[in-house]
Amino acid sequence: MKLKVLFVALLSLQMGLQAKPIKVMLLTGKTDNYHRWEVTSPYLKATLDHQKVFATDVVLLPPPGKAFDEFVPEFSKYQVVVLDINMPEWNEKAKTAFVNFVQKGGGVVVVHEANNAFQDWKEFNQIIALGGWGNRNEKDGPYYYWKEGKYVKDYTPGPGGAHGQRVPFVINIRDTEHPITKGLPTKWLHQNDELYGNLRGPAENIHVLATAFSTKETGGTGKEEPVFFTVTYGKGRVFQTVMGHTGDDYADSVEDVGFQVTFARGVEWAATGKVKQELPTEFPTETTVLLRKLDQLK
Repeated sequence: MKLKVLFVALLSLQMGLQAKPIKVMLLTGKTDNYHRWEVTSPYLKATLDHQKVFATDVVLLPPPGKAFDEFVPEFSKYQVVVLDINMPEWNEKAKTAFVNFVQKGGGVVVVHEANNAFQDWKEFNQIIALGGWGNRNEKDGPYYYWKEGKYVKDYTPGPGGAHGQRVPFVINIRDTEHPITKGLPTKWLHQNDELYGNLRGPAENIHVLATAFSTKETGGTGKEEPVFFTVTYGKGRVFQTVMGHTGDDYADSVEDVGFQVTFARGVEWAATGKVKQELPTEFPTETTVLLRKLDQLK
């Protein structure tokens, strides 16, 4: 009887440890005039909550002023930090805390406009590998894209960051065996979004998982651009997705099931190095999008 009780206790303990949620900081608040964190962040949190494996705290950056100048997020309390920001410089303590967090194994997820931030912060640009805008140019590193079956580092002078019209585009999975993409269709249609192109940066320790063709007819670059990818920095794992543009009156890019699934899987991978989430029974095809609105995620 005692052995049976002990076995049940150990089994319960093991199940409890397995069920321990992944601690996520969703850092958001300050952005530019072109992106609406107030629209995006509720979708990001709801997407993670829907998976039942995350415990997500929304951490709002204070407005500019003394509180902002002294603000240092408690990164060390979390396994992964999701960046839904585009903002002015952080104070040096915040920068140091963030870099230390990643170097020691903390995960980072960069969503859309967050790669526009901190153009002059060397370590941040190494962490994200590729970024856009913020006066980025050839001094910040090469362009990086897919051409004729391989990835190209293009050192042509020019500004970093561009996008055409907000239109649907086909995602091409380039690594079908990575934990984030394993089991996904190799091609699927993503809902209206800004397809970032001409991103440039150090492009070190980068592993592209998917690309999409940016058509010149819609104002794009005419290149097969990285859409989401991973980066390693120290012991840390980084996942960046260029998808996720929202506005005051639309959120269809983050309603897209393909975005939601790859985002949530990217967060789990950045935190743990593995993905245990089951794939949904329904998923976009190469010719049809699939949307899941906020109330459907609750």
